[in-house]
Amino acid sequence: MELDILGILVLIFSFLFFLVIGTPIAYSIGLSALATMLVSFDVLPAFSTMAQRMATGLESFSLLAIPFFILAGQLMNSGGIAMRLIEFAKVIVGRLPGGLALVNVTANMLFGAISGSAAASASAIGTIMSPRMEKEGYDKNFSAAINVTSATTGLSIPPSNVLIVYSLASGGVSIGALFLAGYLPGILTGVALMLVGAAYAYRKKYPVAEKIPFGAAVKKFWDAIPSLMMLVVVIGGIIAGLFTATEAAAIAVIYSLVLALIYKEVSIKHLPNIIISTIRTTGMVMLLIAASIGLSWVMSFENIPQTVSSGLLSLSSDPFIILIIINLILLFVGIFMDMTPAVLIFTPIFLPIVTAQLGLDPIHFGIIMILNLNVGLCTPPVGSVLFIGCSVANLKIQDLVKPLIPFYIAMIAVLLLVTFFPGISLWFPRLFGY
Repeated sequence: MELDILGILVLIFSFLFFLVIGTPIAYSIGLSALATMLVSFDVLPAFSTMAQRMATGLESFSLLAIPFFILAGQLMNSGGIAMRLIEFAKVIVGRLPGGLALVNVTANMLFGAISGSAAASASAIGTIMSPRMEKEGYDKNFSAAINVTSATTGLSIPPSNVLIVYSLASGGVSIGALFLAGYLPGILTGVALMLVGAAYAYRKKYPVAEKIPFGAAVKKFWDAIPSLMMLVVVIGGIIAGLFTATEAAAIAVIYSLVLALIYKEVSIKHLPNIIISTIRTTGMVMLLIAASIGLSWVMSFENIPQTVSSGLLSLSSDPFIILIIINLILLFVGIFMDMTPAVLIFTPIFLPIVTAQLGLDPIHFGIIMILNLNVGLCTPPVGSVLFIGCSVANLKIQDLVKPLIPFYIAMIAVLLLVTFFPGISLWFPRLFGY
């Protein structure tokens, strides 16, 4: 195995250079990959190879699901669904200690799962819940911290765009199986965050919600059913074999559009802005994917995955130790890199190690990666969900560092539980024959 030390150094230092000078992550990835190619190829072959790898990397039918799910999320974010889910969550957990904190987590889990976006969830739920919690006497920093961390649960609970990206990076792991595998880990994360929130609220003697009359509770439940049914339609259709994940995404768009029109929160005149916003988001995501695929090819050409594999296995032959090391690396990566490029870059590096050397199921490892990188979304300095949560609550990042620590511990505890007990993520897929 020949290792090009110069190429690796160019890759690492050019990538860090572009990040330091403030170049957007997609351009940093693409330019550093191109710079590395120029070390090994002439100018014309380097440019043409990079362009070819980026273009062919996007030639995947599964990726068509991403813009559809983004559009469905945009429609839901504008369609009055968040408020209905919050009212539904109040019926379920509002009377428990720290009722509004638990409502925040439950609403984020539901909205995040339906919209498939942690950023949209943190914004939509945080905008509504932060003023309510502050009015009821909750500490503003605590409210923002629980909103930021619980917003990430929707990336584990399907439908989730990042699970589709992992399917692409892993070479075709079933999207349906990944969707099913995310349920229990996502719910466990939400429950862990609730326990932390409830303990803190009980210690601070925060109020619980007033008892909701039975008739009002039934109405709130009934109002939320159409929104919740989207999960049944999308996931149920995939499991039953009625349609693929991509077709399910298109159905999600139709369903969310009809729902938003029925709720009268979205009209025809709002659609152009929603579609433009979807195009912008899709463009950013697809550029990230294309650049990351080019970088993955460069790393493979430079034998980086094989070198990392040999290095890890030389440290220890104990699967427990290797998994701990991989988790620590991914947690560190998540602090500095957004989830989509991290999945695309590090899946080809670590997946061969855990499958060939440790015997892990690629479905299980996909969930491990997502739980790891979820932590990074709410950590400084580049956590996108953390920035949104701070913006919604009108707080500075340094205000949230201390309140976030107990929630980080809860998220990492669930991560370790899922890592070393594969049945948590594999039970549902096995139950449905995957």
